[in-house]
Amino acid sequence: MSLINALLLGILQGLTEFLPVSSSGHLVLAQHFLGVKESANILFEVFLHFGTLLAVIIFFRKRIRELALSLFGKKDYRITNNAHNDRMIILYLIIATAVTGIVYLCAGHPIESLYHKPLVVAFMLIITGIIVFASDYVKKGNISAAKMGFPRSIFIGLTQGIAIIPGISRSGSTIAASIFSGIKREEAAEFSFLLSIPAILGANLISLDLFYTLNFNQLLVYLAGFLAAFVTGYLVIGFLLTLITKAKLKVFAYWCWGVALISIIFLLLEK
Repeated sequence: MSLINALLLGILQGLTEFLPVSSSGHLVLAQHFLGVKESANILFEVFLHFGTLLAVIIFFRKRIRELALSLFGKKDYRITNNAHNDRMIILYLIIATAVTGIVYLCAGHPIESLYHKPLVVAFMLIITGIIVFASDYVKKGNISAAKMGFPRSIFIGLTQGIAIIPGISRSGSTIAASIFSGIKREEAAEFSFLLSIPAILGANLISLDLFYTLNFNQLLVYLAGFLAAFVTGYLVIGFLLTLITKAKLKVFAYWCWGVALISIIFLLLEK
């Protein structure tokens, strides 16, 4: 892989990991049109995902620290209402993550075959657009993330599991599921971002053994993609939080539909 391709794909990953447009779908289509072979690129995608993982950890470092203190802080703090609410959020994150894991164990391998079917991925982007578009027209909820309850956390976990399908946005699905469930928009976004941490880790740790196959030149190229994904992803998070609060996500629905339509046309012309 060339340095230019690595930087372009890193920027694309950073933009699409958190924006509700499906990073996996865009990467599948971009790799297809750029002529990058998926089989030789699994480890590169791991680098890109860890770049966006670092971005969300640094952006939410204060919030993550608060959640940690609710479990391991001083007793005087652990008995406060804030600490109790944070522990409930941790519980719901665990439940949603567990449900996602079950979905992956049950359907992960069949779904992975879709990464080699760009035409299917393009149609999935249309579905993502519909989900995101609909979320802007849901009445503003007033339920805090700490009060979401088990059914909502299970529902959010299921939607994240379904988003394993390339072309279905993880962030778009989980944010929309939270909004549809009546959770406050700003807290729905934060919950989705925090939920991405174990999701990204779990999805990529199994491929770490591939690091031993890298030579020095490949490592430099992959690190360039990692840095591009990190910087772009960090900048995108704050921008998206503002749009979610103002219910202005429909612009991403138009983007998904546009990319899907153009991709479908070119893919059909290839046949």
